[in-house]
Amino acid sequence: MTATTQHITPELRTWIIAQAQAGQPAEAVLKAMKASGWNEDVAIEAMESTLRGHLEQQAAANGLPPAVAVPEPGVAESPLYLDAGDRRVTVLQTMNNPRVVVFGDLLSDEECDELIGLARPRLARSLTVATKTGGEEVNDDRTSNGMFFQRGENPLVTRIEARLARLVNWPVENGEGLQILQYRPGAEYKPHYDYFDPVEPGTPTILKRGGQRVATIVMYLSEPEKGGGTTFPDVQLEVAPKRGHAVFFSYERPHPSTRTLHGGAPVIAGEKWIATKWLRERRFE
Repeated sequence: MTATTQHITPELRTWIIAQAQAGQPAEAVLKAMKASGWNEDVAIEAMESTLRGHLEQQAAANGLPPAVAVPEPGVAESPLYLDAGDRRVTVLQTMNNPRVVVFGDLLSDEECDELIGLARPRLARSLTVATKTGGEEVNDDRTSNGMFFQRGENPLVTRIEARLARLVNWPVENGEGLQILQYRPGAEYKPHYDYFDPVEPGTPTILKRGGQRVATIVMYLSEPEKGGGTTFPDVQLEVAPKRGHAVFFSYERPHPSTRTLHGGAPVIAGEKWIATKWLRERRFE
């Protein structure tokens, strides 16, 4: 039986779901299928499509919002480097659930310094989205100073936005403006989700500008002496704020099941600067 004559049958899908429910790892299921004569490409497609459909059915049965397409760096084949157009970026760490990728050398030292220099005169107390109204508000959970660049505001921002779009395979126009944040000793951002909660009354107003947020990129512009890491409490992960590096994470539905609860740990000593890019489903206006 050749790959062109192999068909993914309902019986095969039932078997794949049964293996997943029994706790069999994907590698073992794939190995068993290949041993039974299945072409590897067909077997992988059968597993991915079957499990994706099964998870969506389970999500709908439990009242979860439907999943949407999200940005995705090209890390399926475990590359050490990714081509970001004008820069080669290192892949330092990946995680599937939650979907987290840590990048090295995303920004140069000169770019970090220039972003800080351009942002410093425009800093103000950081605001958060007011989900009850769709506006903005001061939030005691976020004790940083910050500012926003408009998308494409200057050549530096334009260059970085193009690099990010290529790196995570998502259109430039679907990104919010680049936000620069300064955290002094004691400043933090307590654990939160970046998506907009569908049950909040202000969410429909927020979504009109480009749909739901689907991914976040946090880029580190400076290194505090102690503290200041990006934490993911659900999976006990902390990403160190290494200058020029970045952490990417995506969330296919606005729900805690994505395990993307995250925060900025308090800076203990020194000062932390970051650049944050939020990505939307559609063009952000």
